[in-house]
Amino acid sequence: MLNSLKKTTHKGKKRIGRGYGSKKGGHTSTRGSKGAKARYKIKLTYDGTKIKKGWIKRLPLLRGKNKNKSQKVKLAIDLNQLEKWYKAKETVGREDVLQKLNVKKADEKKIQIKVLSRGKLTKPLTVTIPCSANAIEEIIAQGGQVKTLQVDALQVDTGSAKMKG
Repeated sequence: MLNSLKKTTHKGKKRIGRGYGSKKGGHTSTRGSKGAKARYKIKLTYDGTKIKKGWIKRLPLLRGKNKNKSQKVKLAIDLNQLEKWYKAKETVGREDVLQKLNVKKADEKKIQIKVLSRGKLTKPLTVTIPCSANAIEEIIAQGGQVKTLQVDALQVDTGSAKMKG
């Protein structure tokens, strides 16, 4: 009975600088003995007198041209997945693939897609997204079509491509 009751006590956090009885109060109240930090709060951007470099220059990742622009994400799609996702004689388009991968609308422009020849394809499909040379041969061998202008313009690192589904 007693072990099934909810806990009703709530212990608040210790408030500093509220007297000796609070165990965090009294003379310096956890701020050390002397100096600017003990007396008042200083700004994050305060440089002091000894350091000649500004605080923004001390952060190495914020420097450089186009550093904060978002980079493109390269996705490799295998023939296995086209086999699972599409029926015979269907068209494989960019929008369809992004929808099957559950990609948000905001991220659609960042993603580059390329079909690679891993796996087997047993049905004819019409593909309108970039493909590798071996993937094109496999699609055409099954009676499908490849309708894309950029055949090998996209270089995809196949080892780092992670797929959902």
